[in-house]
Amino acid sequence: MIRGFYTGASGMIAQQIRLDAISNNLANVDTDGYKRDVAVHKAFAELLLRRFNDDGVTRNPFGSSDQAPIIGKLGTGVETNELFTEFEQGSLKQTGSDFDVALDGKGFIAVQTPYGERYTRNGSFVLGKEGYLETQDGYPVLGEKGPIQVKANNFKIDKDGNVYINGTFQNDPYRLVSREENTWDKLKKLDTLKIVDFKKDRFLAKQGSNLWRSTENSGDAAIMAKGHRPQVFQGFVESSNVNPVIEMVQMIEVNRAYEANQKTIQSEDSMLGKLINEVVRV
Repeated sequence: MIRGFYTGASGMIAQQIRLDAISNNLANVDTDGYKRDVAVHKAFAELLLRRFNDDGVTRNPFGSSDQAPIIGKLGTGVETNELFTEFEQGSLKQTGSDFDVALDGKGFIAVQTPYGERYTRNGSFVLGKEGYLETQDGYPVLGEKGPIQVKANNFKIDKDGNVYINGTFQNDPYRLVSREENTWDKLKKLDTLKIVDFKKDRFLAKQGSNLWRSTENSGDAAIMAKGHRPQVFQGFVESSNVNPVIEMVQMIEVNRAYEANQKTIQSEDSMLGKLINEVVRV
């Protein structure tokens, strides 16, 4: 009977963790590049219940045989196995800002932080005070040669992630010929966005501010080779892959499962109270 308390309590804890993941998903439904979390659970080992020997064993000259001693299986609860991130592609939305970048496909953009190199899918960038392309939190966006320094309205990024500016290798002033037609007088390749991937991206760790960091299980970041890189779209950002309707339905399921486990504990408590206060007294 006491086992029922632990079984119900483990179910309530698991549903609480699942509810936290769903709540976090709903809170970030409008966060660019956010990837939804899913709580994955696993059951504890099940117990196989059998009757006592005198209630299911037939004796014969060759030994004994079981008629029907097995009662059935008894579950012993559930626990959270991991918090899994789904890296499904989010929809692209046009912003019109030259500083915004969206990835269509697998991969991450590398940024430099005080804690080391980190990775993001949020391409909502800004121009920093020193002319570097930065995240909303002020972290420089990395190219394969280092931080990318540009000027407003004077650079473009192609679908391979190459960053071009208008000018020549001599110190000529950057000059845009026709902004409306988006034609350029002279193009100079400045750098290429550092787009990386991992052997096992499911083991990446979230750090906050929509950043990920590599772990021992995920492996180190590797720059993606040409032909395997995602398409890069300038003037777009990737939306969150959270579907609020699905999350709300799952939240209702979690609440009902939590209440069911709660009632299990209440029933166990009521039966234990009757056993102690009434049966033992008799």
